[in-house]
Amino acid sequence: MRDIPSATWNALDGVAEAPFLSWEWLDTLEQTGCVSEEAGWISHHLTLWRDDQLLGAAPAYVKTNSEGEFVFDFAWASASHQIGAPYYPKLVVGVPFTPATARRLLVQRPDDRPTLLPVLAQALRQIVAALDISSAHVLFPQQDEATALGDAGMAHRYGLQFHFTNDGYQGFDDYLARFNAKRRHQIRRERREIQQQGITLTTLRGADVTPEIVDLMFGYYVSTVEKFSWGRQYLNRAFFEEITTRLSGAIEIVLARDGQRPIAGAFNLAGPRALFGRYWGASEERPFLHFNVCYYHPVEDCILRGLDRFEPGAGGEHKLVRGFLPTITHSAHHLAHPRLDAAVRAFLARERTAIEEHTSDKSIAFR
Repeated sequence: MRDIPSATWNALDGVAEAPFLSWEWLDTLEQTGCVSEEAGWISHHLTLWRDDQLLGAAPAYVKTNSEGEFVFDFAWASASHQIGAPYYPKLVVGVPFTPATARRLLVQRPDDRPTLLPVLAQALRQIVAALDISSAHVLFPQQDEATALGDAGMAHRYGLQFHFTNDGYQGFDDYLARFNAKRRHQIRRERREIQQQGITLTTLRGADVTPEIVDLMFGYYVSTVEKFSWGRQYLNRAFFEEITTRLSGAIEIVLARDGQRPIAGAFNLAGPRALFGRYWGASEERPFLHFNVCYYHPVEDCILRGLDRFEPGAGGEHKLVRGFLPTITHSAHHLAHPRLDAAVRAFLARERTAIEEHTSDKSIAFR
């Protein structure tokens, strides 16, 4: 990132909507070693210049594994090796360790994006050929970007997440009114039990995110990684310390306290229209603590601030019964080997049908 002026990158359309697209976020990943050749992420950012004017850019990396992407292609890698074609390295356009939807082609002029998306697709094919690598993957683009890349010959993949959508709610009770009586009672009980335990939740921003709070949050993050066999510690302490200073205006910590004693926290990122849940952890196990810190409190905060949506992260059917709607996510893929490409496209067609059926009823979350 140091080859691109920060102000030039941040001025591109799409960056302001998602803090993890900012120059500061991407640069901090590199400078703290979270993104590195050793981690399997080799920075290879794509830029389009006219003289000294940056017309477009995309965060990109040559990958030597599939860790930290959240668009799972391990089966593709296995199939590729079975036909004698190495799958790694490959090229990924996206933000490391961040399964959140946002622009992937950042442009100086928004009107240029429809024209430049086919150019991006062609450039990805050329880079794959020039570097003699297996494939290129655009992860978590906006739907219109994925559609345009598909029209330009890439394979369009559907994924599934669960998001909160703010339908103009006037308050949390207004939101609860959407649920049937059983679900409404369940959520109220889960919130009430936290209060009865003497636990309070607070959102910390700006100067309130002190070094002590950052240290707590990093500890919570590591504790969650260590609790799950699939967990991978992608971020280090230096990243937490640096990013909370360099991007302080976008970082929000939901802190749970039992009396004055911190017991859990969530690390979120706030854009002008959306809140993105990233990391969570706790030093103590308490009933319904996770649901309150990671779901109910941020949802209420979104409603009070008039944000359009809350993306709490990948996975989690349990989010459905708490009002998070099944939402289609997107990716686009170019696979150079014809046999692998054909097999993947056949799989994606079946996968898309299943996901479309799963997301067709938008009222299911409230029943």
